[in-house]
Amino acid sequence: MSDASSEVAEARARAAAEAAARHSYGKLVAYLAARSRDVAGAEDALSEAFAAALAQWPRDGVPAKPEAWLMSVARRRGIDAVRRRQTTVEARTHLALIAEEAKAMQASQDDIPDERLRLMFACAHPAIEPGIRAPLILQTLLGFDAAAIASAFLVQPSTMAQRLVRAKARIKEAGIPLRVPDRDQREEIGERLDAVLEAIYAAYSEGWGDPGGVDDRRRNLATEAIWLGRLAAGLMPDEAEAESLVALMLFAEARRPARRDPAGRYVPLGEQDLSLWDAGMILEAEARLVRAGELSEAGRIGRYQLEAAVQAVHAARRLTGRTDWPALVTLYDALAIVGGSPVVAINRAVAIAETVGPQLALAELDRIAGDKRLVEYQPYWAARAGLLARLGDAQEAALAYERAIGLERDPAVRAFLAEKKAALAH
Repeated sequence: MSDASSEVAEARARAAAEAAARHSYGKLVAYLAARSRDVAGAEDALSEAFAAALAQWPRDGVPAKPEAWLMSVARRRGIDAVRRRQTTVEARTHLALIAEEAKAMQASQDDIPDERLRLMFACAHPAIEPGIRAPLILQTLLGFDAAAIASAFLVQPSTMAQRLVRAKARIKEAGIPLRVPDRDQREEIGERLDAVLEAIYAAYSEGWGDPGGVDDRRRNLATEAIWLGRLAAGLMPDEAEAESLVALMLFAEARRPARRDPAGRYVPLGEQDLSLWDAGMILEAEARLVRAGELSEAGRIGRYQLEAAVQAVHAARRLTGRTDWPALVTLYDALAIVGGSPVVAINRAVAIAETVGPQLALAELDRIAGDKRLVEYQPYWAARAGLLARLGDAQEAALAYERAIGLERDPAVRAFLAEKKAALAH
């Protein structure tokens, strides 16, 4: 094979492997882990399968069914790993895996059951530390690395990595089953549902941070999260929060086409071309939010229902031509009661600035300034800079803009913030 042909073959193999990872990583890990209850072992086996693919596919060609090829290799790697351990306990698992492999050889290669929701609920089991359930779901279902998860949850990467390792070991040691609780087990479902929904939303938020779809690590995450949200809502049709989360994601996703102008420049929400918003997604989101309201118990409104209501207020601007800022302040007040967070406080301050004025809004930001999580949180510094600029404090606004620019990953947003900072001189 010539050097040029070899490069083409390697490029095709790499592209096929990346596509399989994006679309099938979670499905394959879930299927493997469902048989062994060893999440870390399933990830290791799949990692070896991808390594084998990158070595063999350039030489032998990309198989007609890459997902099935990866599954077959990963299963063999998993069995080999059990053989190497050679312990009495693992011997039983070894025999079970061989039996599963024999069945798999007889089954159609197209028939790989989707066990993702079962794995999600296993990761949300009460035996798993509450704070690590959502990050564990993100890593096992979507293949996030510890650094990306740490960023989403405002935790140090090394700390997050250690917690994830311990959580996977816990699933294996405690023999946690990969299953969805029966629908009549309302208490057990409710206990785990919050972690499942939090993980789905964190995945969507990470995908939302890549508006152009150019980051391989985050590509398709928004679509995947919406799919998982629909799956959860379909499985639990009586859960208002599951419906609300899907509505929330659809409201946000509907605005994606308007987040950049034709030149690729960032466009803030208040300046977006409303004709570019996806009307179909908004209508579905509104219908799901209404459905969630019908499902809500009297006097009990959840976090995602409130956040979806916030997005509904913004979506209404396409009909009214204005934003109902007082309504947003009221909704953020409610969100602060349901589960106050720095993010809610920042958004509330922005809404207050539009209703009462920037002075009181800045006082609200000052009130949370001691929260260590805000030191490296870009939206806090961007909001602070904007309020200081409106109050005429150009020097402090410039410092805040510099901090926000330094923390922002997106070049388009950095450029937007830089323009705002430059405008202070005028």
